[in-house]
Amino acid sequence: MSAPDSSGRAASMFRSVPRTGVIYVMAEAGKQGFRYGHPDWCNLGQGAPETGELPGSAARLSTIGLDTESAEYAPVPGLGDLREAVAELYNHRYRRGMASRYTADNVAIASGGRAALTRLATALGRVNLGHVLPDYTAYEELLEVFRAFVPIPIVAHEREGFRLSPQALREAIVGSGLGAILLSNPCNPTGRLIAGEDLRRWVTTAGKLGCALIIDEFYAHYVYGPPSLRHAGELPHSISAAAWVEDVDRDPVVIVDGLTKNWRYPGLRLSWTVGPKSVIERVSSAGSFLDGGAPHCIQRAALPLLEPSLADQEAAAIQRAFTIKRDLMLERLGGMGIRVAGAEDGGPEGAFYCFADLRQLPESLANGMAFFRAALEQQVICVPGVFFDVDPGKRRDHIASRMAGFVRLSFGPDRPQVERALDRLAALVAGAS
Repeated sequence: MSAPDSSGRAASMFRSVPRTGVIYVMAEAGKQGFRYGHPDWCNLGQGAPETGELPGSAARLSTIGLDTESAEYAPVPGLGDLREAVAELYNHRYRRGMASRYTADNVAIASGGRAALTRLATALGRVNLGHVLPDYTAYEELLEVFRAFVPIPIVAHEREGFRLSPQALREAIVGSGLGAILLSNPCNPTGRLIAGEDLRRWVTTAGKLGCALIIDEFYAHYVYGPPSLRHAGELPHSISAAAWVEDVDRDPVVIVDGLTKNWRYPGLRLSWTVGPKSVIERVSSAGSFLDGGAPHCIQRAALPLLEPSLADQEAAAIQRAFTIKRDLMLERLGGMGIRVAGAEDGGPEGAFYCFADLRQLPESLANGMAFFRAALEQQVICVPGVFFDVDPGKRRDHIASRMAGFVRLSFGPDRPQVERALDRLAALVAGAS
């Protein structure tokens, strides 16, 4: 007598875990022959910047040392020297002359942004957690898997340029009884930026209403601003809610950032969380059982990168190089009849994405998923807009999503790759019917 068939028995004991938007599109591209470094492909889908030297940038980190000490575990909250360096960078940039300043106790180090956000999600209590639509695709599963809080969508309307005003924020907090809000600033995918007086009002409003702001600032060096600031040469090196925090240990503002985007080292997977000491203690405790902390040797290697003058040099180099690519993509997409969200205000104000509106194209390309499939045939990768209509629990119909007519196109790669991709997309659009 044969043994019972056990195929699939192990898998049946685990839930299905969906791929995030970027992971999905990269997997689909892989089926078409894509691999990283392939000379024939143009990757406008991956959310990563070019990693080589830029004109005016500091010398790039080229080696990571390993000795007896760095072969040991690092403390779960991170190396004390690195935590202090992060705190001092924020004080230097945003808190000069302020009585309340960040210290190492206001900083926790983690292995990348997702690890930092997972720690925060684990540490959140039973609150209504607001999240803005559209926003970063990886938030969807993060908001779904943790059951202590209830995810509540906050719609940023297209008619308002996907911009959420301080008044709309107040209405969302009061109307939905929000205890926390999670968002990216600058926004991935729209490039919208909350800065200046609006950012001050966000911080003040959240504090007065007792709502924690959890802000993903991974694109804080990629700041282009409205045309008036660009032309006047008044752009800051970076933007952060830390500039508007009154008391670093009392105000409920939690910031997540790292080396991935703003220092252009995605492969190092190193991030930090900055916030009140009480929050940092909780996320560090979560890290003790979730991930155990970031690699010791990478933390040590990162220390020089946080020196304020070098960090500001990197930010300035990013702004110069990426403004050129941004303007190139806006011009070329406009020539194809593709409008970009925010173009009426000069285009994306931050990050390195154009959220492209396809609805005026021929019907065969007017849907984000169809455009993505057609672009793959041209060996160009992009991300359909529906993936940014973050929907934990799948409570909405993605086929009828208001994001269905959009794709996210990245100008993160080097300029020659961006230009090749735009040439191919122009040919694709010209040949469509």
